[in-house]
Amino acid sequence: MSSSTTLRVGIDGFNLSLSRGTGVASYARTLSFALRDLGYEIDVLYGMNIHHHTPSDLREVIFADELGEEKAPRLPKLLRPRWFKATKRHFLGHEVVDVPISGRVNLRDFAGRMPAYDRIQNVPALFRAAAGFFRTTGRFLTVTSPNPPDIMHWTYPLPIRMAGSKNIYTVHDLVPLTMPHTTLDNKNYHYRLIRSIVENSDGICTVSEFARSEILSFFPAAASKIVNTYQSFTPDQTAFERPHAQSLEEISSLFGLEGESYYLFFGSLEPKKNIGRIISAFLSTHSQKKLVLVGAMAWKSENELRFLQKGLDSGRIVQLQYLPLKALQALIRHAFAVLFPSLTEGFGLPVLEALSFGTPVITSREASLPEVGGEACLYVDAYDTDDIARGIVELENNPEHVRMLRSRGEAQARKFDMTTYEARLSEMYRAVLDTPPRRG
Repeated sequence: MSSSTTLRVGIDGFNLSLSRGTGVASYARTLSFALRDLGYEIDVLYGMNIHHHTPSDLREVIFADELGEEKAPRLPKLLRPRWFKATKRHFLGHEVVDVPISGRVNLRDFAGRMPAYDRIQNVPALFRAAAGFFRTTGRFLTVTSPNPPDIMHWTYPLPIRMAGSKNIYTVHDLVPLTMPHTTLDNKNYHYRLIRSIVENSDGICTVSEFARSEILSFFPAAASKIVNTYQSFTPDQTAFERPHAQSLEEISSLFGLEGESYYLFFGSLEPKKNIGRIISAFLSTHSQKKLVLVGAMAWKSENELRFLQKGLDSGRIVQLQYLPLKALQALIRHAFAVLFPSLTEGFGLPVLEALSFGTPVITSREASLPEVGGEACLYVDAYDTDDIARGIVELENNPEHVRMLRSRGEAQARKFDMTTYEARLSEMYRAVLDTPPRRG
């Protein structure tokens, strides 16, 4: 325990620093808000180009600059003096650099991306250096701090450990191993990394019973240290509080859409999201509504997207890139339904987000999705385009079914509220703190 009686928990900024948010970035921010609600002190560790020799007054400036535009870390060239110095630090440990947030630098543009925090800290090029070090040596990079947190909660599988802390790693899923054809990850690297986390961590956090069972199927030795805390959702409260007419006007003026005139998919456009079958199923229904796709192209697959251009050319499909949270939540609130018949998920946050707004969801029974959706979703066969189309037609032709899903959605979402999530986190942290120190 840290010098005060207040528990101090660290999290990483691996995904938080990205200018376009990811599901893991949402997870990390929500985790930070839960830690704040629990009364814990929070350290957030980034990997920006901020060094010990960077003047203290300049660190906040560089922090804001790199939040505004992602910059590649400056890594030393092979066999140069700086390379030898960096390699030595890899073996001996990298000490954190404090980034004082004074308020002199305007960070309000990043309010939607910033986590809750008490201290911002940094190790230059941390995440890229750690990946390279693990790939070469099979060892985790060690980070040191004069005042380390009681618990370092890594929000993603990263080959890094904080000296003097209990190290917990969130493993969201095993998609690179269970559906290798749907990701570009190095499968050998990923397997070795998860195996090392199982062997060397103080605890493993995951986000569904399905994910837990998948992890144990590959790594049964994790049984004694893996805990499912699920996830929660922290919407911009103004999305709920804004008058209905105001958010309707927003989607009309920004996107030319009327309320309940469209189906919505949001997330990465990638194979595991089943985007190809979603597009094909929607176009086959001849629905008068539009399909709005919100998300960046994760990696292009001709097979997945062969009908996308047809839908765009006909005006039946609208494709949008990354949106601010406020605009995205307005779209969720006023969609006729969210389409999310994913092939696999560790959790399925878009389902929970839609249910929170009372928006009907068409999803699949794959992976964790039934855990999140409960009895509040319309389920279809993710691998059957005709069945996905059937679900779309069912909602359009059955207003009573739509009303039933709307009425069930918010109650189902409350099962994953912040209070419940915080209780699960607190229990996991207590259990980890009660375990004896690891050997070695």
